[in-house]
Amino acid sequence: MTTTTTPTTTRGCDPATAVTRSLLGWGAVAGPFYVAVSLAQASTRDGFDLTRHPWSLLENGSLGWIQSVNFVLTGAMVAAFAVGLARAGAGRWAPRLLALYGAGLAAAGVFTADPMAGFPVGTPAGPAEAPSWHGTLHLAAGGIGFLAMIAACLVLGRRFAAGGRRGWALASRVTGVSFLAAFAGITTGSTAATLPFAAGVVLSFGWLTALAVDTYRNA
Repeated sequence: MTTTTTPTTTRGCDPATAVTRSLLGWGAVAGPFYVAVSLAQASTRDGFDLTRHPWSLLENGSLGWIQSVNFVLTGAMVAAFAVGLARAGAGRWAPRLLALYGAGLAAAGVFTADPMAGFPVGTPAGPAEAPSWHGTLHLAAGGIGFLAMIAACLVLGRRFAAGGRRGWALASRVTGVSFLAAFAGITTGSTAATLPFAAGVVLSFGWLTALAVDTYRNA
């Protein structure tokens, strides 16, 4: 007697699911990549002080192109993740907001920040006296991107709450509010806000990484 076996297609082998998971995977890579590259430069660039200098200033100097590329690549990875999130059924607004955040990061890499606060070495202390056009666009792109990230946290916090995922709802809201506070602090121009803002960036990317992993597992 001959037994005929009918091939079955598992969700993990489905081409559409494979593409979605591939896109979601970039969300898990983006944060660690950006933070690692930034900290590696911050610890090796002459004159850079983590307590006084925002990471954007690393775009200046002879090695500034490294941070510019870091911004662009990270932005592209976040945008790819946003596409994957949309494909995974995360609603309409969260993926769009995260795509805007990715675009803001990439634009911040194209339009470099102005030297200030003594970095690079030889730059006068204090804020840039006459902001350049590219420095102004850098700040605008970063501001729009950060606000989009904050909004995405809050939108997903509401979505998670509606779905009964209280832990994720709380984590998303805490991340959004904390990052908003850190962003508000850095807009004052006070050097005292530099470290809290850096912590806010790390926190938001940690949330993004965890979100990517969670969504990947459930895709």
